[in-house]
Amino acid sequence: MPDDLAGQVAVVTGGGSGIGRATALLLAERGASVLVADIDGANAEKVAAEIGGAAMSLPVDVTQVDQVEAMVQQAVSSYGGLHIAINNAGTSGQFGATADVDPDEWRRVIDLNLNGVFLCMRAEIPAILAAGGGAIVNTSSGAGLMGFAGLPAYVASKHGVIGLTRAAALEYSAKGIRVNCVCPGTVRTPMLEAFTGDESTLQAMGRAMPIKRLATPEEIAEAMVWLVSPAASYVTGHALAVDGGASAQ
Repeated sequence: MPDDLAGQVAVVTGGGSGIGRATALLLAERGASVLVADIDGANAEKVAAEIGGAAMSLPVDVTQVDQVEAMVQQAVSSYGGLHIAINNAGTSGQFGATADVDPDEWRRVIDLNLNGVFLCMRAEIPAILAAGGGAIVNTSSGAGLMGFAGLPAYVASKHGVIGLTRAAALEYSAKGIRVNCVCPGTVRTPMLEAFTGDESTLQAMGRAMPIKRLATPEEIAEAMVWLVSPAASYVTGHALAVDGGASAQ
């Protein structure tokens, strides 16, 4: 339904590219006002410009409490409230076996992928409650549903996002906030392209999926927006796999 999110206010972290960009665009298309947040302020500004008058941008490092709180305050002061939060900022980290991971790299990935989601929810929940309720979607991963060798910090952080999502759903669903997460499979994003480095590897990754191709950011965005929409009004505490069948193997 094109305007089913009319009157809603959303924040999208990691909104400057990939899944976050696609989700911000779709939220606006469905009628929401959107604050596009990204550590890369220039990219966030570009996405807000694509959307037009129903959007604004803000450079935000989700590992910094003051910046996260300022993000929520900006949404509330600019648009009058907050109803939707898409906590999508994250990183894949560096490839390597568990015993080879540098502790500083471990902490960096956990801080961004898991602690960042916690800090966002900590700031967003009071604002959403004050607005009368709404919905939160966190970005986990197919690697949050199963093991994956070579990215231990990423896998641990994404499992943690699912646990945090479920805990918050139990705490706040009766108070009017639904909390879910999406577990994307292998999605062709700038982050994946930078991680893999070449087209032949990307093509091979697509062929390895049961559906025989990579996902597009827009396909993941459709799942995220469905979860915050009225169509998903009885869905909470759920980790939705959008992975081309990978978790069914």
